[in-house]
Amino acid sequence: MADDSKKGLVTALELGPVALFFVGYLFLRDHTFTILGEEYTGFILMTALFVPILMASMAIIWKITGHLSRMQVMTLILVVVFGGLTVWLNDERFFKMKPTLIYLIFGIILLVGLLRGQSYLRMVMEGLVPLDETGWMILTRRFCAFFFGLAVLNEVVWRTMSTDAWVNFKTFGLTGAIFVFFIAQSRLFRDHGTGDAE
Repeated sequence: MADDSKKGLVTALELGPVALFFVGYLFLRDHTFTILGEEYTGFILMTALFVPILMASMAIIWKITGHLSRMQVMTLILVVVFGGLTVWLNDERFFKMKPTLIYLIFGIILLVGLLRGQSYLRMVMEGLVPLDETGWMILTRRFCAFFFGLAVLNEVVWRTMSTDAWVNFKTFGLTGAIFVFFIAQSRLFRDHGTGDAE
């Protein structure tokens, strides 16, 4: 498979489960389902479906690329744990907390590296974003602050807004924020880029 086709397929497999969750939730959000005597909302049912869909997606990515990144593995573990708790306890709060924990963990990992004078971000993204040492440290500090900011924002949204608002925020808000963040780094990429991308 050509590299461009492989990258496109991997991106689709990463985004596909989230898109399926969003579409499924739109169809099922006003419905309640009784399974083995227990009532479940459409949100809980879609969470139950999201977990195996994401697992299958990650398995296909692993088969295509031969590996999964640390971010993908950590995200998968948290989805399985918190998605499982959501369904088992029939409590949607656990699934809504998941992005908070993901961003907190990533932020803390980057912060530990910064305190040691290292860019752990570089270990994950060096082949994708060619930067000099100064550029990596700047980008890591920005990513660290960004992750902590997203964690706080997710907490505010799920605790103060409706489930509909949170699903829209999770699907479009967080994705849009990451896109805007990368666009905002264009000057950094220009000033500190080395041109060594593979």
